[in-house]
Amino acid sequence: MKLASLALGALALAAAGAPAMADGYPAIPLFSGNRTVMDEAIAYPAGGAAHVNALIVVLAPGERTVEHKHGVPTFIHILEGEVTVDYDGHGKRTYRQGESFLEAMGVAHAGLNTGTVPVKILAVYMGAEGATDTIKLK
Repeated sequence: MKLASLALGALALAAAGAPAMADGYPAIPLFSGNRTVMDEAIAYPAGGAAHVNALIVVLAPGERTVEHKHGVPTFIHILEGEVTVDYDGHGKRTYRQGESFLEAMGVAHAGLNTGTVPVKILAVYMGAEGATDTIKLK
């Protein structure tokens, strides 16, 4: 009886730490939403066939991106490290490993690795053929 109680307790603990199920397979939810971090409704560019571009941005400690905007909805997931993004008059936000969000589109911004290790950022641009993913401002 004691062994059965221990086994049941172990199963309960394992289930609590297990990822959610999505269509019958394990999944870890990252993000679900339709607004950017600046509360903009996402809008897909018109005129071209759907096109997704995904890449990993790596910034060394102290390294900064150029100031830019996005011409397409951009999903961001911080794989490692931390980055502080300055939203040109709208304040700064620091994002850390494991956080996900839709990046601002119409608000100029630049990221700075404010951590002590390289930051690795998964960026997924969800647009259309011919659309500009990143619009450099300076």
